[in-house]
Amino acid sequence: MLVRAYLRASTDEQDATRARAQLEAFAEERGLIIASTYIENESGAKLARPELFRLLSDARKGDILLIEQVDRLSRLTADDWQKLRTELHQREVKVVALDLPTSWISAAPSDEFTGRMFEAINGMMLDVLAAVARKDYDDRRRRQAQGQAKAKAEGRYRGRVEDVKRNDGIASMLRAKMSWTQIQHATGASRATIAKIAKRDVSITA
Repeated sequence: MLVRAYLRASTDEQDATRARAQLEAFAEERGLIIASTYIENESGAKLARPELFRLLSDARKGDILLIEQVDRLSRLTADDWQKLRTELHQREVKVVALDLPTSWISAAPSDEFTGRMFEAINGMMLDVLAAVARKDYDDRRRRQAQGQAKAKAEGRYRGRVEDVKRNDGIASMLRAKMSWTQIQHATGASRATIAKIAKRDVSITA
């Protein structure tokens, strides 16, 4: 049984590695080995997350997907959450979250009865926390939209300021034929940001 740590932040400006030390401490306390760590800056509301699915592709039966909080794994709609749950179930990957103590039993040896009982409890709790995370996401988006609408009406809204220096650097890396993965590691930018820059810079695709 190996541990695969998953660290996610929603935007390029956020530090996706913030909880790394906590995950490592959790594993060390239980004598677990973190085989690999997967880091990405993508919205938890998106199912299409390259690093998450690379983790699932790498995982073997019985491996642990270790996260800080359930919302790091999912802010998905109900349909997308069920798709991800099915993927986890088919690959027999166990989810352990620091904010879900009942999931910690999956990180320790147990008899068949105890394992099945806690698997059922954790499945229910994961569904509940994933639904709460989605509601929180929808509520924040609604409040943000309301705030922006008010600011626009009052002539105060300017939108997000572009990081021109970083984006110019990404464009230069793309022209130099660097891979998107290399660019992500060098800049911390999301694949969505790299794709946007590649699309708008004609000289890259010409």
